[in-house]
Amino acid sequence: MMASDGASRCSAPHKTAYTLPAQAFPTARVLVTFQIILQLGPDQLMCNLYSQTKSQDAMRHVFDDMLIGDEAFEDLTGNLPAQTGIWPDYAAPIIRHRPQGGWQLSKTRWGMPTPETFLKGKRTDSGVTNIRNVASPHWRRWLGVEHRCLVPFTSFSEIDQRPGAPRNHPVWFALGAERPLAFFAGLRTEWTSVRKLKEGEVTAELFGFLTCPPNAEVAPVHPKAMPVILTKPADWRQWLTAPTEEALKLQRPLPDGMLQIVAEGERTDAG
Repeated sequence: MMASDGASRCSAPHKTAYTLPAQAFPTARVLVTFQIILQLGPDQLMCNLYSQTKSQDAMRHVFDDMLIGDEAFEDLTGNLPAQTGIWPDYAAPIIRHRPQGGWQLSKTRWGMPTPETFLKGKRTDSGVTNIRNVASPHWRRWLGVEHRCLVPFTSFSEIDQRPGAPRNHPVWFALGAERPLAFFAGLRTEWTSVRKLKEGEVTAELFGFLTCPPNAEVAPVHPKAMPVILTKPADWRQWLTAPTEEALKLQRPLPDGMLQIVAEGERTDAG
């Protein structure tokens, strides 16, 4: 069930804590607890975990075919390591419009501002990761070209809802076993809010990405939705530059047969 404004489970008022083992993050060697906001429970969770394991150079060069003329491409990410598990509110790379013209690779926190109706009585806004109902006034303000972005990924996870599946069992999808680079159709904004009480009020760059009905590969695992995935340079440019009506034609499932399950049961995907 989707909220009327298209917010994913991540924006609703009930919380479930996921505590992941330290071995999932071997360099940290700590227990990490993720507070993911849900509406019905973890079996309804949408795409709130993905990976991006390609190099910065790979992200820059896969984008070369989209550049026209002398369009600039600026990398502001610094040293960007492989991210085998990107969770809500993590900083992750996006490709966005550069204020001076051209394009920019930058790091942004995952989770757009939550609709006000879900913030009543709350002291924090942890953000909305997935966006479905773009007709909602809450989302329409960010549909212009200046707020559209591409979110690089190599695989994404859905919680398994197949009959007999283990509880909280992640299933990882990619365009192939080698995890080729692709993009989610994203929205971004700068926003001032309290994301975490210990952090206090911050002004941060935020992003989320669009969802749509699932294709044949995703539907058995997660029948509610899948991310909007763009694989062609022409589609990347259409999403980033076209009038809103034309851009939103891309909010559609990836054609059947293009995805495959590449891992199961793991909280990260190193490829």
